[in-house]
Amino acid sequence: MQIQRYFTTKDSGPYAGIEFRTTSSEIRNPDGSVVFSHDSIDVPADWSQVACDVLAQKYFRKAGIPAAAKKIEENDVPSWLWRSVPDEKKLAKLPEEEQYRGENSAQEVFHRLAGTWTYWGWKGGYFDSEEDALAYYEEMTHMLGKQMCAPNSPQWFNTGLHWAYGIDGPSQGHHYVDFQSGKLVRSKSSYEHPQPHACFIQSIDDDLVNSGGIMDLWVREARLFKYGSGTGTNFSNLRGENESLSGGGKSSGVMSFLKIGDRAAGAIKSGGTTRRAAKMVILDADHPDIENFINWKVSEEQKVAALVAGSKAAEHHLNNVMKACQEDGSEDRFNPRKNNALKKAVIGARKAMLPENYIQRTIDYAKQGFTAMEFETYDTDWDSEAYLTVSGQNSNNTVRVTDEFLRAVEEGAEWKLIQRTDGEVSKTINARDLWEQIGEAAWSCADPGLQYDTTINDWHTCPNTDRIYGSNPCSEYMFLDNTACNLASLNLKAFQDEDGVFDGESFSYAVRLWTINLEIAVLMAQFPSQEIAQLSYEYRTLGLGYANIGGLLMSLGIPYDSKHARAICAAITALMTGVSYKTSAEMASLLGTFPGYEANAEPMLKVMRNHHQAAHGEAKKYEDLAVLPVPLKDSDHDEAQGLIKMARKSWDDAVALGEKHGFRNAQVSVIAPTGTIGLVMDCDTTGIEPDFALVKFKKLAGGGYFKIINRTVPVALQKLGYDETQIEQMIQYAVGHGTLEGSTAIGHEILREKGFTDEAIATLEGALGDAFDIKFVFNKWTLGVEFCTSVLGFSEEQLDDMSFDMLAELGFTSDDIAIANNFVCGAMTLEGAPGLEADHLPVFDCANPCGRDGKRFLSVESHIRMLAAAQPFISGSISKTINMANTATVEDCKDAYMLSWKLGLKANALYRDGSKLSQPLNAQLLDEDDLDEILEEKVAAQPAAVKAENIAEHVVGRYMAKRLRLPHRRKGYTQKATVGGHKVYLRTGEYEDGRVGEIFIDMHKEGAAFRSLMNNFAIAVSIALQYGVPMEEFVEAFTFTRFEPSGMVEGNDSIKMSTSILDYLFRELAVSYLGRNDLAHVKPEDLLPDSIGRGQGDEEVISDATQEVMERLTSQGYIRSSSFVGNGGNGGGVAAAPVPTMAEADAGGGLQSVEIGSVSVEAITVEATVAKAVDSQMDQMREARMKGYEGDACGECGNFTLVRNGTCLKCNTCGATSGCS
Repeated sequence: MQIQRYFTTKDSGPYAGIEFRTTSSEIRNPDGSVVFSHDSIDVPADWSQVACDVLAQKYFRKAGIPAAAKKIEENDVPSWLWRSVPDEKKLAKLPEEEQYRGENSAQEVFHRLAGTWTYWGWKGGYFDSEEDALAYYEEMTHMLGKQMCAPNSPQWFNTGLHWAYGIDGPSQGHHYVDFQSGKLVRSKSSYEHPQPHACFIQSIDDDLVNSGGIMDLWVREARLFKYGSGTGTNFSNLRGENESLSGGGKSSGVMSFLKIGDRAAGAIKSGGTTRRAAKMVILDADHPDIENFINWKVSEEQKVAALVAGSKAAEHHLNNVMKACQEDGSEDRFNPRKNNALKKAVIGARKAMLPENYIQRTIDYAKQGFTAMEFETYDTDWDSEAYLTVSGQNSNNTVRVTDEFLRAVEEGAEWKLIQRTDGEVSKTINARDLWEQIGEAAWSCADPGLQYDTTINDWHTCPNTDRIYGSNPCSEYMFLDNTACNLASLNLKAFQDEDGVFDGESFSYAVRLWTINLEIAVLMAQFPSQEIAQLSYEYRTLGLGYANIGGLLMSLGIPYDSKHARAICAAITALMTGVSYKTSAEMASLLGTFPGYEANAEPMLKVMRNHHQAAHGEAKKYEDLAVLPVPLKDSDHDEAQGLIKMARKSWDDAVALGEKHGFRNAQVSVIAPTGTIGLVMDCDTTGIEPDFALVKFKKLAGGGYFKIINRTVPVALQKLGYDETQIEQMIQYAVGHGTLEGSTAIGHEILREKGFTDEAIATLEGALGDAFDIKFVFNKWTLGVEFCTSVLGFSEEQLDDMSFDMLAELGFTSDDIAIANNFVCGAMTLEGAPGLEADHLPVFDCANPCGRDGKRFLSVESHIRMLAAAQPFISGSISKTINMANTATVEDCKDAYMLSWKLGLKANALYRDGSKLSQPLNAQLLDEDDLDEILEEKVAAQPAAVKAENIAEHVVGRYMAKRLRLPHRRKGYTQKATVGGHKVYLRTGEYEDGRVGEIFIDMHKEGAAFRSLMNNFAIAVSIALQYGVPMEEFVEAFTFTRFEPSGMVEGNDSIKMSTSILDYLFRELAVSYLGRNDLAHVKPEDLLPDSIGRGQGDEEVISDATQEVMERLTSQGYIRSSSFVGNGGNGGGVAAAPVPTMAEADAGGGLQSVEIGSVSVEAITVEATVAKAVDSQMDQMREARMKGYEGDACGECGNFTLVRNGTCLKCNTCGATSGCS
């Protein structure tokens, strides 16, 4: 093939116009520990620090590079393409530690990649002359250096290590087809034929241990994960649960094996790094186990929630038990019947459902002298032990649905689940019921996604070979089982000319060269199994795509959600795939078609004609398509119209050449997530995604960050007609001033009045430049402990408290802090920017709301319609997550899936904000903070007892919004007594757990008015109790009230005197339900049988089972004076809503728990100042969410800089990705 130069000349060499610089690279964990460090690397001068870090950490070979090398002569290869090996003689003369090193220059990496491609291209006959080969090498090198395109990660990991450095190792069980003989060969070397493919689809047979079976799949997957690739499998061949086995017995079903495979994948570090493996699990909608599969991750997330909540409750209550055992030095302190504090702690632990043996074990530890109970607690971080404990966390799950199923959903028809062994119906369910489960699961935990089987196979180029059953982990590669695809993505913004116009000509040139590149990669590659090697050789599928469409559209001043944007996206996609198929047909004319073409020529040409029709805007004239695509219509946008003309011409040529010569490749294009490689190319956006935030944090060499506006924003504003002054003001509004000088709320003069010295102010100013929130600057680490204590007067205890807010303590209000925050740190959004017209706001809409106060974000439909615009021009599919707001409903999820089908998408994955336990809710965090600030301001200056009461009122008001009614048949007790000669009957009604929920008061022979008044008073108290008002409140309010009748009390064994009827009634209730024996006149022990001379006998002990039944069926108020408290059970202290007294709050320093209805509210500690305990990790998660990140910590570097990337996650700090690109 002839290669014309476009970006270079014969004289310029590969690096025309590219300057290089030496820099350092360092990636740190949030705690400051170093993940990776390199003192001196040579990189292109225009590359960002993040791109340099990713290249150095991810793609530089860390060891094995010989300090001296020599060329191996090959007669049929030009000398400049000869491969290198270590020069052992020269190496022997060097000290051992200097003989081998790691890569330290981008030019080394570019050379080994482009050189290897050119070497194998020459051997495979892809170049007409040596001059063409050299032009190819230099053009490819240039595009790598200019960040115009990048191959998938396995190419960076593996390609060229053998050719450039002579690195080799024993075979890992790989195979390849020799391009000269066409024979399948087992690899003898691990690197001579690299593994450059990122995406694999593998089959599985319904067989346990044989080749191609279940256990064999885990081995094949491991081979892929080790080299940084991802794989997907449709498991629908496996029989369902309880289907018959050949040897008798019943199958354990698909789910049991999926859990084994999930564990195996989680144990393998993909590409040798710490990220987890990339894996896709697919199941057909008619599989007998489909319901369990749909709800798999839902139930696993519930387990995580239980682990987190249960572990923290256990830690809290067991330490309460342990603390209560230290109350005094008496022997009775370990006996809950005699130690009231221990009894309350045991009751609290039992009400939290802690196992009895753990409670007893804690007491036993205390008896042995232990003073604290260590109980490991878990959190919801996605890489935590809680998630590692459960299954289903190492794969993307997808349900395969057919048009038949979707029509059954629309019609409400029955749907049959089919057994795999005999084809019989396993179960019949309503299709809408199954659809509802899919929607609920996607809403709840963002899985499963959907793949539209009928649409996928209608666009299949090789249906005469077999159907398409599976996909890779990110759903962009869909083809035959046991095939592979290597990916590369073009950076669209790199093809804009000086005026910002997209250059279709240079883009088309790059598409042609990179199509050749991916074809060469098929020739040189080795594969993890014989089947994949054979089929990849026979069908030669490629995966060329693009990135940065969101950045391109914004720079053009075009909203992502607009018909112009969709027209440009469709035109670029059509142009790319058209040119790529045209190039494939050109290669076929020289090298022959792919071996499987002849058997599939007719259906492949039919698919080509359908692509061609869509490119020409045809609405209906398609061949054998059940769902019609969204065609490329003419546009009145000048730039779009030019691209549309080029795209249509490319498809005219592709079809004409294909009909004449056939095609070299069965597929040529996908749109991948471009995770790590997107960072290497400095893409603002990945794949087909919009941007995730307008304000970014640019990393600086040597550490630290600098806050900048998204670089496309100024370009877009200029395109929209704003002048430099206006643009400067808008950017300053978004980014902030980075200084407190000039701030009206918290300025330098105000700080001096508060005691800040000029030196302290200068220190603050130095830290404000990259601050996200000024609260993170006003702390002891910035100002120093000495200054904070001696000058500002704070105690070290305050400074060590994670919830300490220095600004609030200095007297600044929340409004002051908010105003200063916006002045210093900026709004992080353009909403409300001075001078920005409302009509221009959509240009800057992102996938999520931006900043603290941003409200705008792209709709679900805008994502789907952008996908629908591109899909008709993609051989495979598109990796894309549909972002949904937290407020989205299950119905919204189902509607999104249904719209995707009707618009011709092949796959869809939804992500509702907050659907993962690991992520705080973007929409509610600030509201919670505001509430807490209001509460803190309200109680800040009050004494501890009043603070506790205010917090209790806040919690009660927030958590008890509903009336908790009593059961229709309920227990209770009746107490008859005489107060001052007047008979009083008190009747109580209780909930099943023993809490009092109603009272009745009757007075014997009293006048109608007084009797009715008491009756209605009892009704009012009952309603209040059912709405969660603590009984303690009534006791505190009505005991010691004085009015007639009063005096001696007869008929009550504990209360002998009262100052009024109400005093008596609430003393009785306090003694019976709250354990307030301080309000009784007779001590409980005086009422026991042994107090009247029966002597000391064995304590009565009852079993747990008896105790439980007794609690449910016996009135807790009635048994308050019984002679036992079973197992430290619910006697005395059962208490409805036991809010401690103010005296207890003062003595204990805080509230232990507040229980209202069936709701248990966590402890709120009251110290000298009232503030919510803030977990440092949650603080980081909140900050990350407001910056536009997902809120999770990267599993590799620990930084909270993960963003959605197709159907995966990508770290913007170190480049780690949960996908395979």
